[in-house]
Amino acid sequence: MADQNTLKIAAMGDLHVKEEQNTSFRDLFGEISHAADVLVITGDLTDLGKPREAEILAEDLRACSVPVVAVLGNHDYESAAVEEVSQILRHAGVHLLDGQATEIDGVGFVGVKGFIGGFGRRMLGSFGEPAIKTMVAESVNEAIRLENAMRQVRAERVVVVLHYSPILETVAGEPPEIFPFLGSSRLAETIDRFQVSAVVHGHAHRGAYEGRTPGGARVYNVAAHVEKPTGRPYALLEI
Repeated sequence: MADQNTLKIAAMGDLHVKEEQNTSFRDLFGEISHAADVLVITGDLTDLGKPREAEILAEDLRACSVPVVAVLGNHDYESAAVEEVSQILRHAGVHLLDGQATEIDGVGFVGVKGFIGGFGRRMLGSFGEPAIKTMVAESVNEAIRLENAMRQVRAERVVVVLHYSPILETVAGEPPEIFPFLGSSRLAETIDRFQVSAVVHGHAHRGAYEGRTPGGARVYNVAAHVEKPTGRPYALLEI
């Protein structure tokens, strides 16, 4: 269990639970329950956003005896059943964050999915066709929702939970052509207006594990396929 000063967080993303799969996460969730005080899942909990996939995950989560915090990812929207998927996960006890904050043992967790848009000087601007402007508006809106959620937090220690990356550094390793579709610097701009202990995200399966925002916040890509110091599909962070 957590002591007064440290919360151990197991963080992983991109589980991609399928309707018909031979593997189960039960043993892994049981392992995490002994290794950490909280499990954080950074989106793409399901593969196609189907309610049955969410039900399978909910069944596996019964093996997890620590609190679970999560955000949805792009895959969780694929079947246009996001409300039902969310309801199933919340009914299973998951703190599913979508522009909200929650506090566990003195640590605040703030979560949004995030969105695409690119990084730094190559970030997409709101110019040209309406479809481009709509896409940029969604990216801006996610950053605003993150800021609003950050303002709900009263804890001194704060962990930001995203699906999309806020920085370029942790998507390095992916094809450069798809960098704009892996995250947005707008998220980092918001994060750097606050004191943040750590940021976790997924989505970039071939990305790098660790980086920092321009303001110095630690960022961890915890997608299941990314190599981590634990040698396991999850990272362990002490906050």
